[in-house]
Amino acid sequence: MKSPRLVGRSVTLRALTSGDAAGLAAAAAESRENYLYNPVPEGIEGAIVYVDRALRQQREGLRMPFVIEWNARVVGTTSYSELTPWEWSEGSPQQRTDIPDAVEVGYTWLAHSAQRTVVNTEAKYLLFRHAFEVWKVHSVCLKTDLRNARSRAAIERVGARFDGVRRAHCPGVDGTVRTSAYFSILKEEWSAVRTMLETRLQSQVSRG
Repeated sequence: MKSPRLVGRSVTLRALTSGDAAGLAAAAAESRENYLYNPVPEGIEGAIVYVDRALRQQREGLRMPFVIEWNARVVGTTSYSELTPWEWSEGSPQQRTDIPDAVEVGYTWLAHSAQRTVVNTEAKYLLFRHAFEVWKVHSVCLKTDLRNARSRAAIERVGARFDGVRRAHCPGVDGTVRTSAYFSILKEEWSAVRTMLETRLQSQVSRG
């Protein structure tokens, strides 16, 4: 499945390439104070490994990674994952083969200068809109380390609802066994979420 190019008023999401390692390394180096629970690369060598892993996962059909551009510079990355179509009953007209029925949005991190700005809101808006209006998915999932209060608040601000936790879900960045907090937006909720995000984006643009 080819990665779309998603263009907003000030944010563009484009397919990650091997040439983006230097830009991501520079973005991550601005400040690492908010990366306690996020797998964010450190240094150019770390960024090369990070990009290579993301592109390998893309080739395996597990992930669709994007670079986030804002004001003509790379300020972070985000991805779709869990892209597999559901298996419906035999002969179901709802069966798909080339686009997902549901998708996860994650692997998101931003440079310090892009945090607490329009960037996260607009990036999520672009990803949600494509998922619900082009792929016509039934739901979009987001998850984060349960301990990451900053990330949980950011997910709720873009309109996702808390679903619950998955205990002992995966390795944490700090070497512990992580419990993940899960959130989602359903297709029936997208219209209201879209209106809320567009209103917020317009307000942020008006404030400059």
